[in-house]
Amino acid sequence: MITKVDRKYLEIKSPEEINLSDKPNSKCKIEIKKDPDFQLNKFFYKQIGKSYRWIDRLVWDDGKWMNYTNNTNLETYILSENEELIGFFELLFHPETRKCEVAYFGILDQYIGKKYGSYLLSEALKLGFRNNTKKVWLHTCSLDHKHALNNYLARGMKIFKSETINLDIN
Repeated sequence: MITKVDRKYLEIKSPEEINLSDKPNSKCKIEIKKDPDFQLNKFFYKQIGKSYRWIDRLVWDDGKWMNYTNNTNLETYILSENEELIGFFELLFHPETRKCEVAYFGILDQYIGKKYGSYLLSEALKLGFRNNTKKVWLHTCSLDHKHALNNYLARGMKIFKSETINLDIN
């Protein structure tokens, strides 16, 4: 079935523009996954993405997942609380252009509405500005969570491009 999808590209050009969100509680923490673990990226992609039609990576075999997560310009961060997984984000640095893409970002369904998303995004944006980055960007679409765009805008991001695309969604 062909579905019209509105896609928005957002950016932030300075860490001073970030509207930070407080930690939801003192027990949650964000940690980089220092040793790539494609199974963890795959887990979050499938679990979070099933609600929002993340489908492009579903066809990837383990080799393609390993190649992706072993990219030296990719960093994966995990949000947890008392050893319970809550969410993740992937930062893909492009040193040649001094840009950083928030490639994937999300929290598991049971943690939605508890302020984890705004905190996680604040931290993703801050971390994206390392390494002399001049711009952090991402894209979202009308298939994402209904509050996703508002969260991005509330953290200080600005829309720099919009488009409507047709996707074949089963």
